[in-house]
Amino acid sequence: MLRFVDDSPVGPLALSRREWLRIGGFGLGSSLLGSLPRAALANESAVGGPGFGRARSVLLIYASGGQSQLDMWDPKPEAPVEIRGEFSSIGTRTPGLRLCEHMPQLAQVMDRCTVLRTMSHDDVDHGSATYLALTGQFHAQKSGNPPISPNDIPTYGSVLTRVRPCRTFPYTSVHVNAPALTPTLPAPGQSAGLLGRGFDPLEIGDVSAGSIVIPELQQLPGLPPVRHDSRRTLLESIDRHARTLEGDRRRLELDAIYRQAYELLSAPQCRKAFDVSAEPKAVRDRYGRHRTGQACLLGRRLVEAGVPWITVIWNNQNRGQDHSPRDIDAYGWDTHNDIFDALKKYLLPRFDVTLSVLLEDMDQRGLLDTTLVVCMGEFGRAPVVAHEAKFKGASPGRKHWASAYSILLAGAGIKRGATVGETDATGGYPATTPYSPGDLSATMFAALGVDPAGHFQDPEGRPYPIATGRAIHEAYSG
Repeated sequence: MLRFVDDSPVGPLALSRREWLRIGGFGLGSSLLGSLPRAALANESAVGGPGFGRARSVLLIYASGGQSQLDMWDPKPEAPVEIRGEFSSIGTRTPGLRLCEHMPQLAQVMDRCTVLRTMSHDDVDHGSATYLALTGQFHAQKSGNPPISPNDIPTYGSVLTRVRPCRTFPYTSVHVNAPALTPTLPAPGQSAGLLGRGFDPLEIGDVSAGSIVIPELQQLPGLPPVRHDSRRTLLESIDRHARTLEGDRRRLELDAIYRQAYELLSAPQCRKAFDVSAEPKAVRDRYGRHRTGQACLLGRRLVEAGVPWITVIWNNQNRGQDHSPRDIDAYGWDTHNDIFDALKKYLLPRFDVTLSVLLEDMDQRGLLDTTLVVCMGEFGRAPVVAHEAKFKGASPGRKHWASAYSILLAGAGIKRGATVGETDATGGYPATTPYSPGDLSATMFAALGVDPAGHFQDPEGRPYPIATGRAIHEAYSG
């Protein structure tokens, strides 16, 4: 992926600031790069039903580490204390829906959302479960922490780039506050995988690190327009020689990467979208002057700019509290021990404020009408509170649990003020229809008007399913 954290290369194809500004300096003799082959479009006419084609964008908030359904979205106040935990529950604007007492602001915007309580699968390790969450398909190494592979199934935004690339923005997909680390290395499922690096999402790191999200997009003083014109001329020359490189996948990928970089540099609307400093101070303060707060604000701005798929990682470390216990930005949702202390003091205060502000802000701007917002983790937490000796922390917590967990949905025709599904008395198992990550994948693609039963092709023309489940029609009105 392209990374914009600092000027140092972070991967074999990472572009430094100097490389960005030298896009036009490569000679034709060494860089006769061709265009990537076009993808076959999914058969969009194959799917109907509620919500199909209602969204122009998907904004996916990925809560890395596994949120506790019992201590957030699906409290069980009548259960024994070892199940219900230490927190009380509060009512919300949705009749019958109760949330954790430490989510009072979210309780006031639940009339805009649906809580789906019966997500379920059987992968219980962060790496492979992140892969499942961000691709909709199981990794071959189930319940493990596999490394990233060029043979991985592509992440959602990369599939979308393949089947329906954006024509108004250089990137179809952007990952913000990325990558998700599990716990110190990027988890699989966040790249284009088998499609090749030319289909990778644009990856943005810490949005709160400076006033300008991508300094490389700022035009340097005194840079003459002829420099930009020369870059365009180079790309046109490259296109004329593309046929000579049709079999050179590496150079084709590089061509796509440099082309996207050029378009970002040359398009004023791109610079505007990434300029979070243009937001009023009061708005930036409302979202929160921290990594995930400013990342969510950028997510809203990218929706406004017309980016079809935005994934915001919350938080980028699933368990950073082990080595940085005083850095709230480092806290992740992997709360094995000390779960109630971590949620009450560090995780829920920011989550409650920022997510509620995001939903309210998008609704007031009319963005919820055409944006599907999804907030989810890779799984939930166990119904029984217990201390785990192999993890840091003095007080009990909850271990990984994938049999039942909750997600939040809003916008693009999703029911307002509703719940879908019920769990049993322990919050550990679905009592009604369970839904899989494949079903959620189908729901998100269908919302964008892409047939989830269709296929995309890899560079060799081999077909792969866009999604493996069915769209969750029960979450929609009408």
